[in-house]
Amino acid sequence: MSLDRISLVGLRVFGRHGVLPRERLDGQEFLIDVALGVDTTAAAAADDLSLTVDYSQLADRLTAVVSGEPVALIETLAGRLAAACLADPSVQEVDVTVHKPHAPVGQPLQDISVAIHRRRG
Repeated sequence: MSLDRISLVGLRVFGRHGVLPRERLDGQEFLIDVALGVDTTAAAAADDLSLTVDYSQLADRLTAVVSGEPVALIETLAGRLAAACLADPSVQEVDVTVHKPHAPVGQPLQDISVAIHRRRG
């Protein structure tokens, strides 16, 4: 069975993630992209939100993860975001990208990101 895709792109959330103490103290903006693998057939046929992912609730869950407990690595943050997506039983797989455009790397850059793919089971 082929899965449909539901995407949230560019969710902006303030968080305190990073290896450096000042990142934990000052915090910074993170941008989150998720693409969910979902079978939307039943939801579309019934025109019923309860049969698919409520992306407003998903955005709230993702925001809570990013604004919540700090971690050192955005790889860890991406894993937590993937787990939050997979907590919805209709989500079969997820691609998560965490962007950290203000990462203190000492060189001018547009973005640093980590992208992961996770699948149920």
